[in-house]
Amino acid sequence: MEYQTITRMDRDGMAVITLNRPEVMNALNAQMRAEITHAVEDAGKTARVVVLTGTGRAFCSGQDLGDKAAVSDMNLERTLRDEYIPMLMAIVDCPVPVIAAVNGTAAGAGANLALICDIVIAAENASFIQAFTRIGLIPDAGGTWVLPRMIGMQRAMGAALFADKISASQAAQWGMIWEAVPEAEFEGTWRARAEHLAKGPTEAYRKIKKVMQASAGNSLEEQLLLEGQLQGDCGRTRDFKEGVLAFLEKRPARFEGR
Repeated sequence: MEYQTITRMDRDGMAVITLNRPEVMNALNAQMRAEITHAVEDAGKTARVVVLTGTGRAFCSGQDLGDKAAVSDMNLERTLRDEYIPMLMAIVDCPVPVIAAVNGTAAGAGANLALICDIVIAAENASFIQAFTRIGLIPDAGGTWVLPRMIGMQRAMGAALFADKISASQAAQWGMIWEAVPEAEFEGTWRARAEHLAKGPTEAYRKIKKVMQASAGNSLEEQLLLEGQLQGDCGRTRDFKEGVLAFLEKRPARFEGR
């Protein structure tokens, strides 16, 4: 696919997908949703880590509402079912870690696009806004699923009802994101995190993602059995053998990702 609304750069096991509609704060239109879906699915086949970030002053301002004349013709249910769900599930089902590097405002569906990722790193000037009630809607794009699990029901309800701006620092304190870093250090930080994952034990990362996602629906016993199964798989990898050898030889491990 030839991308028009995003860019993609692959290097050293890292795929960086950048939302590239800065003139509309990287608002999501149908083409961008399709391109993100394709890029994430394709990158997951070859990369060892995927990064999603934005161009300009925003990460993503959410749904592109277009002009006033188009509002009455919107079929939001169809759009969510046919365009948002494939995009979000591409991230969830991506076999390698997906980092959201939130460079600025993440509003509405743009906030939840970030929060559905495995790790969120935000610049301190960034913010997260569940802006839906400002236009008479409910949170979507997975917001009603991720927020109660991340920050508890009271904070999730407050974020949804009041549509207040939540700073990156506040989001980090609440456990909504992994970390908020000074703007001057932002790119260096997320790149270092991504490079760390790109050089790590990729099969272990794949299974961490799988077992963490399964935990919400499993009993303790089911989860323990799954841990055992996946740990057994990890124990048969070349990276496990290298990790043990490196530990015994008191040197950094040189993981191959297999």
